[in-house]
Amino acid sequence: MVALTLPHPGGFAACPSPAFAGEGNARREPSKGEGGSPSADRVWAVLATVPDPEIPAVSVVDLGIVRRVDPTAVIITPTYSGCPATHVIETSIRDALAAAHLPHDVVTELAPAWTTDWITDEGRAKLRAFGIAPPPLGMGARSLMNAGAAECPRCASTDTREISRFGSTPCKALWQCNACAEPFDRFKCH
Repeated sequence: MVALTLPHPGGFAACPSPAFAGEGNARREPSKGEGGSPSADRVWAVLATVPDPEIPAVSVVDLGIVRRVDPTAVIITPTYSGCPATHVIETSIRDALAAAHLPHDVVTELAPAWTTDWITDEGRAKLRAFGIAPPPLGMGARSLMNAGAAECPRCASTDTREISRFGSTPCKALWQCNACAEPFDRFKCH
């Protein structure tokens, strides 16, 4: 049986994950409606309204947690394999799709691992507006330790420093801006 994969209509950045290298699976910008059907477009629209339970300013689509939509399933990858919100995300997706009369299974795939490069441009903007510094696109491929300076989401200064590897959730670190003295979360690059 051949599974039909319907790419996200908003597109994804190229994925630098070694698991994708040379396999022709790199995420790309699909043309509007490419591979989609009216029901697939409706599924993506519903998924775009499902907030991340730990960061409600962004959807599971904005964060790149939703990998693809198949005819009967939504495939997700949590931000990391031990993410405590995974069950809530799965339940929220099922409930939203059921309410829209679009029943789908929710399947979790851990490989290749989620990367911060899968956060959409819109998701990065929403994180910044919410006071969380998103990692720059491509940072996940270069640094697991947030080695580069973070841009303060409040004043845009890059004169910042990491205070703690542990932020308000396991996928964020606590940083502080030296210019405005405000603390802020920064997504850990991976």
